[in-house]
Amino acid sequence: MYSDSIARGHLTFPPDFILGAATAAYQIEGGAGEGGRGPSIWDTFSHTPGKTAQGATGDVAADHYHQVETDLDLMASLSLGAYRFSISWPRVMPTGEGEVNPEGLAFYSRLIDGLLARGITPIVTLNHWDLPQALEDRYGGWRGRETAFAFERYAEIVGAALGDRVAMWSTHNEPWNNSFAGYGSGAFAPGVKSHADALKAAHHLNLSHGLAVAALRRTVKHPDAQISVVLNIFRIEAETPGDAEAARRFDAVANRVFTGPMLRGEYPADLLDDTRIFTDWSFVHPGDVEICHQPIDLLGVNYYEVMHVRVNPDFDPATEAAGGTAFPGSERIEIVRRDDLERTAMDWGIEPRGLEDHLVALSKEFPELPIMVMENGAAFADVVSESNGQPVVLDRDRTQFLIDHATATHRARERGANVVGYLVWSLLDNFEWAEGYGPRFGIIRVDYDTQERIPKLSAHWLSEVCATKVIPVLANQ
Repeated sequence: MYSDSIARGHLTFPPDFILGAATAAYQIEGGAGEGGRGPSIWDTFSHTPGKTAQGATGDVAADHYHQVETDLDLMASLSLGAYRFSISWPRVMPTGEGEVNPEGLAFYSRLIDGLLARGITPIVTLNHWDLPQALEDRYGGWRGRETAFAFERYAEIVGAALGDRVAMWSTHNEPWNNSFAGYGSGAFAPGVKSHADALKAAHHLNLSHGLAVAALRRTVKHPDAQISVVLNIFRIEAETPGDAEAARRFDAVANRVFTGPMLRGEYPADLLDDTRIFTDWSFVHPGDVEICHQPIDLLGVNYYEVMHVRVNPDFDPATEAAGGTAFPGSERIEIVRRDDLERTAMDWGIEPRGLEDHLVALSKEFPELPIMVMENGAAFADVVSESNGQPVVLDRDRTQFLIDHATATHRARERGANVVGYLVWSLLDNFEWAEGYGPRFGIIRVDYDTQERIPKLSAHWLSEVCATKVIPVLANQ
């Protein structure tokens, strides 16, 4: 249906380059009260009036829990090389610790078997934000040190159950959102507004990462096991040389709060100094940073846009908030909206150059670590039309976005970046967290009333690049 819309390009990835798509459990699964699954903080948050657009919840989402065979066949039809998905912790352990739900583990076991039978590499993420509500109630969620040790046990259970067939593992996806959006700004579950709590949560996520890496090393039996973490390491650019201080502050509390302990074995001194107004960091116990700093095999990076920053000239230290903002100390910084950029439906600036430069810079900063783009994609306003009696979505804007960013990834490799894979976000239209069901990121359209799946032009594009390793381009029409 879409073959006339794209043409063969000239840029080729190597045969072992990993290509595919990604999803997250709460965004697609549905079946929220089925199969022994317990509630997560996102169930509670989304059912709280005023927290999500139009009161949307993940109760049904894309109904992947019931449509899994259909979705597996769709993945096979797209020649997908790899599929990254997350495990729902409350589906496996309804209260977050203690009793294991065998029906929940069986669901993921069937999914993995289905992927392998179709020649698709499974990539598992243990935490994509859906913390069991019981741990929030019992320990304060990620504010509680005990939650890190509960996560270790969860990693052991999942690693032992699925690690004979899954080689690629990630502990966390974007722990910044778990901590700073969940406990700092309150925009995400559980909706807490405290910079002190956000920093405490960040540390316990770092600690849980280290504990989980060790747990996976003990339990995963796949001979080619690779363990990673997926970070939304922000690409930060100062608007002028005089804004370097804004970029430094932003980098400390957005990026180095995680890369410091995880990848270097220390919290940066300037981060500690910048945030003393909020916390004394006494929640960091002796030996914690050594636990956080576990060797990993791969660094996962999610990229959507460049953050352009400058110093806020009107900042008054006496008015600095103790919570309710995205970054502790963010009143000192302005994020600049560049009107010269094309933008997505999320109002995110489109800058493929940022991805290229980012991958090169990260490879220089962490030369020992292969890097994989674990998420890259865009929301646009899709239109369903008809071709030869079949529904189609000619999402040329999204397809061009993916072409440009896959090309940027290829250029980064040519400049020496050790990039081993590129995954599109997202396989399916889904529950877009606090934004509900308005934004559509999927390369497959989901009709939320009927659960009909319609592969878009971007899906055809991904199918071609997966099958050939050549980046197709849009045909002139």
